Amino acid sequence: MKYVLWLIRIIVGVLFIFSGLVKANDPLGLSYKMDEFFEVWHMYWMMPFSLALSITMIAFEIIAGVAVLLGYAQRVFSVLLLLLITFFTFLTAYVLFSGKIKECGCFGDCIKITNEETFWKDVALLVLGIILFIYRKRIQPVFNKNIGTSLMILTAFFAFGMQWWGLEHLPFHDCLPYKVGANLIKDRQIPPGATPDVYESVMIYEKDGVKKEFTTENYPWQDTTWVFVDRKDKLVKKGNAEPKIKDFIIADYDGNEMTDQILNTPGYAYLLFVKDPKKARTDNMDKLRALIENAEKQNVPFYILCSATKEAAEAFRKQNGLDKAILMVFDGTVSKTALRSNPGLMLLEQGVIRGKWSYRDYPTAVGTDSKSKAD
Repeated sequence: MKYVLWLIRIIVGVLFIFSGLVKANDPLGLSYKMDEFFEVWHMYWMMPFSLALSITMIAFEIIAGVAVLLGYAQRVFSVLLLLLITFFTFLTAYVLFSGKIKECGCFGDCIKITNEETFWKDVALLVLGIILFIYRKRIQPVFNKNIGTSLMILTAFFAFGMQWWGLEHLPFHDCLPYKVGANLIKDRQIPPGATPDVYESVMIYEKDGVKKEFTTENYPWQDTTWVFVDRKDKLVKKGNAEPKIKDFIIADYDGNEMTDQILNTPGYAYLLFVKDPKKARTDNMDKLRALIENAEKQNVPFYILCSATKEAAEAFRKQNGLDKAILMVFDGTVSKTALRSNPGLMLLEQGVIRGKWSYRDYPTAVGTDSKSKAD
């Protein structure tokens, strides 16, 4: 049993550490996923706490994983770990069987697995977690108490510190479609040779209180005992005729779409994404104003893509001395996908993303010779 417990500890511990590290790369991503759950469950009052919950949950995954490997305080961590796995199993079951949420985001945006695979993974983990809980008294610590406590403290500092860095700057690895090097012009188009979704017309008939689906080939058009109820299109085969990037639309506040004009601008163009002017960080505005000045001297257009009313956008621009930037309106959901920073800066070169920066790291020079947050 000793070796079986060790094998289970390694599997559970490594999986929790790995899962936590993947999500720690982008804690904002998990908080947005939490907002989806809160919205579906009508728990809007919880949405202001989603980021704090995200950071705490990610840190606990890493800390609990290390604790399992070290055999540290297993009477406490075995209980907490089992509760967390049970909660995860409930979430993945809800995603799989309710159909109200597209995906659970259990491994963040970097690793995509199906909802069914995620659910059964959590079921297996739940079984292993129960075994660890039952035999928790047999698990002996690898190190003495002082060394174990020191390692756990270091783990906690690392778990929270990694997330702090990602929030203040940008994720260490960009797993979203708007990564450096992406071609927004190309990625907004349907790929050549893509196959569209294949649908089949389904007709629903009822007889003796029983409803049955028929296709256009076998529906009972000659049998009057069947009564037509409804008709629908059923997806038979999922195609791939969908662009990588959707809903990327830039417009002015008069409703004129400017997307193609901006993306096809010769040379460079800067986009400052401001998802929420009220919550936007104003750190390093001096550097940003200097960059706008330099861009203007080199005839490089500088746009502010704001996801707010015109009045709020104008107020943000004037309060921060960004009058020389061109104000545009942009969807808030797309904004938080394009840049995990509010505000965040993107450099384009004829539609190709050449650089991305958070409010902490605005460049001073115009162009790619300045330090860019890229993979």
